[in-house]
Amino acid sequence: MAEKPVDFEKALERLETIVEEMESGELSLEQMIRHFEEGSRLVTLCSEKLNEVEQKIEKLVKKDGELTVEPFESEE
Repeated sequence: MAEKPVDFEKALERLETIVEEMESGELSLEQMIRHFEEGSRLVTLCSEKLNEVEQKIEKLVKKDGELTVEPFESEE
């Protein structure tokens, strides 16, 4: 199993590699299971990182000629 990526970009890159390898059809069942487990962990890591970032995002809003900072509000 690969070393655990510490940042979002590395985790996403590894996840893309895992998907490509799984789609190739060249892995054994045991390798597929290991890839699936690693991929599941990476999806969780990426999701957590995105949630952290979303909570930190602030948007700049121009009001009365001045820039102000407001918390990010999801459009859900």
